[in-house]
Amino acid sequence: MSTLRLDLHVHSDASYDGREPVELLLEHAADIGLDGIVVTDHDEIDASLRAARLAPDYGLVGVPGVEVSTEHGHLLAVGVEECPDPGMGYRETAAAVRDAGGVAIAPHPFQRSRHGVRRRHLTPRGGEHPVDAIEVYNSMLFTGYRNRRARRFARSQGLPGVGASDAHYLMNLGRAYTTVEVPGPDAPANVDYRDVVAAIRDGATGVAGGRTPVRRSASQYAKGAVRKSVFVATSRAPFVSAYPVSMRE
Repeated sequence: MSTLRLDLHVHSDASYDGREPVELLLEHAADIGLDGIVVTDHDEIDASLRAARLAPDYGLVGVPGVEVSTEHGHLLAVGVEECPDPGMGYRETAAAVRDAGGVAIAPHPFQRSRHGVRRRHLTPRGGEHPVDAIEVYNSMLFTGYRNRRARRFARSQGLPGVGASDAHYLMNLGRAYTTVEVPGPDAPANVDYRDVVAAIRDGATGVAGGRTPVRRSASQYAKGAVRKSVFVATSRAPFVSAYPVSMRE
């Protein structure tokens, strides 16, 4: 077995509120000792697919993914090669992720200001959980309350926990990450991303890292808000990417 250190929630310049090209993200990930990242842009997967293809050139495992805007909040789809349609219900979106061979993860749950899903949409129906894992440590927080709440919920439901930086800027990359136990080769570049997906689903995960410094978090939020406003003002299509039209409960 090999232990990989993966940042499962990273944004590139393909996100309206991101800035860094995937090559720079991959280079920095290798420099700081990560074994891989998952580029999870908002409702855009092309940059993530490119990052996954390029990752072995940097000695990293390539795992595609996307952050999907559902009717009830954001959902990480890790290990998919197509983006589910935004705006669907949370459970419907998670089912689509599974059907595509991926793993559905609830990022920053319960944080409505960041489009985290409410608890009611994460509770099991018919004995089946809507997601495969919970992001129990997101480094982009001013306090630890929401992370603690997410961790308690994951434990109460018997769901795997993951950690991530939610980085939109290079220096925030890898502040928190997930350790994943996978079978096979020691070299991360030789790992099949499907083994990563299976390991997350099976709960072979751990959480490491720490909180992004408050000044960096504040800067990311402030710059992201400006970029978001510009995107909304200039977009010709109905804006679904970060703010679903209804956000109904």
